[in-house]
Amino acid sequence: MDLIDRAKKIMINPQAEWRVIDDETIDTPTLYKRYIMPLAAIGPVAWLLGMSVVGFGGWRAPFLGGIATAIVNYALVLGSVFVIARIVDALAPTFGATPNPMQSMKLVAYAATSAWLGGIFGLIPELSIIGVLFSIYSLYLLYLGIPVLMKAPPDRALAYTAVIVVAAIVVSFVIGAIIGAFTVRPPGIM
Repeated sequence: MDLIDRAKKIMINPQAEWRVIDDETIDTPTLYKRYIMPLAAIGPVAWLLGMSVVGFGGWRAPFLGGIATAIVNYALVLGSVFVIARIVDALAPTFGATPNPMQSMKLVAYAATSAWLGGIFGLIPELSIIGVLFSIYSLYLLYLGIPVLMKAPPDRALAYTAVIVVAAIVVSFVIGAIIGAFTVRPPGIM
């Protein structure tokens, strides 16, 4: 699995790529090392450079404080992939899908590709909202991957996706609260 080739294919032709992913054998450490860790680093690194060098609204993050924020963000994103994959796996029987921890991990990792790539817009903080559009495409990737990787009936894929999204939002709020405790921000903003 080549990272650039996989990212390109999952973004451009996800239906065909999910079938390829379904047949692949990979373990969690390898998936993290070769795919998740490099792509998940895009957003935190772009944020660090964007907020420390470019700034937003005339304010720039102190570089050392920004490094701490980026590291905490990165670590929590890596952890959230694992947590959300476990939730996907636990929910599988509820939606007529087949529980499989590795398939759940692949689903979450590859569906997140678009959101991670969208993190590059953090280099120019005023454009970071575009990253939200990339995140929305990740939801679509998730929806397409559920019937293939989790063997969910196609008519249950939308409901399964919706419940995963709600669970991911809850995980994101928890992560956001933790990151908020470490985030550098302009004076006067709590």
